[in-house]
Amino acid sequence: MKNKKFFLEILIKWNRNENNRQMPWKGEEDPYKIWISEIILQQTRVQQGLDYYNRFIKTWPNVKKLAGANEQSVYKLWEGLGYYSRCKNLIASAKYISDELDGIFPNKYEEIIKLKGVGPYTAAAIASFAFGQPHAVLDGNVFRVLSRIFGIEIPIDSVEGKKLFAELADELIDKKNPAGYNQAIMDFGAVICKPVQPLCIGCPFQKKCIAYNNELVTILPIKEKNIKKRQRFFNYLLVEKDDKFYVKQRREKDIWHNLFEFALIETDKLIPANEFLKSVELISLLREKNFTCAKVSEVYSQKLTHQTISGRFFHISVNTVPPSFNNYAHVYKKELALLPFPKFITSYLQD
Repeated sequence: MKNKKFFLEILIKWNRNENNRQMPWKGEEDPYKIWISEIILQQTRVQQGLDYYNRFIKTWPNVKKLAGANEQSVYKLWEGLGYYSRCKNLIASAKYISDELDGIFPNKYEEIIKLKGVGPYTAAAIASFAFGQPHAVLDGNVFRVLSRIFGIEIPIDSVEGKKLFAELADELIDKKNPAGYNQAIMDFGAVICKPVQPLCIGCPFQKKCIAYNNELVTILPIKEKNIKKRQRFFNYLLVEKDDKFYVKQRREKDIWHNLFEFALIETDKLIPANEFLKSVELISLLREKNFTCAKVSEVYSQKLTHQTISGRFFHISVNTVPPSFNNYAHVYKKELALLPFPKFITSYLQD
């Protein structure tokens, strides 16, 4: 389809006459607020992210406030959103902007994309919404709309596909109103051209949509990669002595980086509780056989993008502090609520 002029005309007309999708950051021009909303929404549904966004802006209304915040408090507010590398990058970028750029948010796409955690989509969103620069956004909604309307069967996650869609998006964008265009196409994908049960009947693109007219709606867009999920089994030890529990931060390059956790023994399968309490790994960690297990939880589970975590919580009382716990913090039970834990642990603590 060589003539693509129709796309912008139909999209803008729909946006002007029919689009009533409301979001608190819609029309926002403050690059800091746009940045916060986009980072939160990278892996989070709008409904879930809204409260987090509002709390973030209320607590740290500008980049200098965020840069000067206690990191633990930032992670605590982020608790429950998952994908904690986003939070880590947010803190690092806030400090960079505050320290190196005098608190002034970069105003060019080429500089915005250098911020940690900011990719082409987020950089384009900030550049267009805050500074009116003609950079087209490419998120799941946009891939889906363009793939279906123009009948593109090249996988969206292939090198060729990413290049083709990027070129098409840049060709279609309204150079005079890039912010309005970007918001409109994302809204159209979210409201009309939905992943499941799109509203094809009554869609203003119906006559032009190649996918609709060739029964390809349920097939497009195409992805070439299927995520293979890893299964992991966590056994958490709530080791207690003198009414205090031992906790530490996760520092290794793995999930939940910088969040707190209890002593952990990971196994390659879910082991019956009675067997686990006699295991070499447990006895070696505690350095004694004289401990008491007062409680064993039911099995908890959390699904992440690339893996599923399953496991139990064991309440352990010890007579002496094992040497392996010297690098753990020793906190009272009431203090646990102040620490940022992964959802897997908070789900148990809140039950």
